[in-house]
Amino acid sequence: MRACIQRVSRARVVVDSETVGKIGGGVLVLLGVAAADTDAELNWLADKIVGLRIFEDADGKMNCSLADVEGQVLVVSQFTLYGDCRKGRRPSFISAAPPEMAEAMYEKFVARLIEQGISTAMGRFRTHMEVELVNDGPVTIWIDTEKG
Repeated sequence: MRACIQRVSRARVVVDSETVGKIGGGVLVLLGVAAADTDAELNWLADKIVGLRIFEDADGKMNCSLADVEGQVLVVSQFTLYGDCRKGRRPSFISAAPPEMAEAMYEKFVARLIEQGISTAMGRFRTHMEVELVNDGPVTIWIDTEKG
């Protein structure tokens, strides 16, 4: 799995002029699922994101996690994180999971966050989404379970 994590002061997802997911302070997670991913990668990544200390403490140091600051998460499925651009000009998405598998993993990922008490919103799988965010910092972290 791959995740692009952005600390945000707010974020939302709009589909056909309707807001389908919205959060205040927390993180926006753009989530890519690979064909070879298992529940082990999913659980590791969800736990890692919940525990990441990317929020400032009283001294202005990044020492606090989502749980510490009672932050929210907006998760958006994004197969394009597996775009391979090494050959030619059109990315290949052969490493991305097929849609049925990706959707199931995406939903399990969100459920894992909710199980940990994190307020979580979602985009809408397999739709054209407009993702709006205000990056706080900016803080952007890239996590790839393959290299984890």
